[in-house]
Amino acid sequence: MKGLIAKKLAMTQIFGAGDQIAGVTVLEAGPCYVTQIKTVKTDGYNAIQLGFGAVRAERLRKDLTKAERGHLGMLKTDEKHASRKPALEGVPALRHLREIRVEDPGKYTLGQKLVADLFAVGDIIEAESVSKGKGFAGAVKRYHFQGGKKTHGASDRLRAPGSSGATTTPGRVLKGKRRAGHMGMDVVTQRSLKVMLVDTERNLIAVRGSVPGGTNALVILREPKQTGKKKK
Repeated sequence: MKGLIAKKLAMTQIFGAGDQIAGVTVLEAGPCYVTQIKTVKTDGYNAIQLGFGAVRAERLRKDLTKAERGHLGMLKTDEKHASRKPALEGVPALRHLREIRVEDPGKYTLGQKLVADLFAVGDIIEAESVSKGKGFAGAVKRYHFQGGKKTHGASDRLRAPGSSGATTTPGRVLKGKRRAGHMGMDVVTQRSLKVMLVDTERNLIAVRGSVPGGTNALVILREPKQTGKKKK
């Protein structure tokens, strides 16, 4: 499995063969840097940690905590703290760090730079991001409830959620009941997205369809997970 950290820019449309129009989402994919490599021997699983979003030097102390600067090797090494992590060569201060599972971490090196050409036109990928927050919403908008009757004097039941359960048994509302509440701000994975365009010069990737999140949202692009049993 391979992946990139990207930033959602906008939606537009592009023309394909035979003047076919496709609605696409444009993402700024990379540059990403490998900041940590995890293996089964050391961590119990195989993964790489990617960094994305360079931080300006004057914003370093404001945008990154001391722990984050130490993880990237941004702290000065002296005799008192000789065991501090050395700086990664060619890697700037990075705002976002995310982990992506890989099958063979030996293919990657610390400080390696990954850009948009990691994916090619025609690849099927998936995008994970935090959906837009919509605030407090009722059951009709949040869960697509049908609502009550519009006639026979039911003037206030049109967008009501209806009954929440029985009275004597169990005598309470069960946990997980679909009711009104905060809508959105959930981690959503959009699957089966086809890569329609790869611009290596500007690190842009356009995928067909929509991607969760608003403008400038952080998006994880990766290969789809293997499902089902493997053929022998």
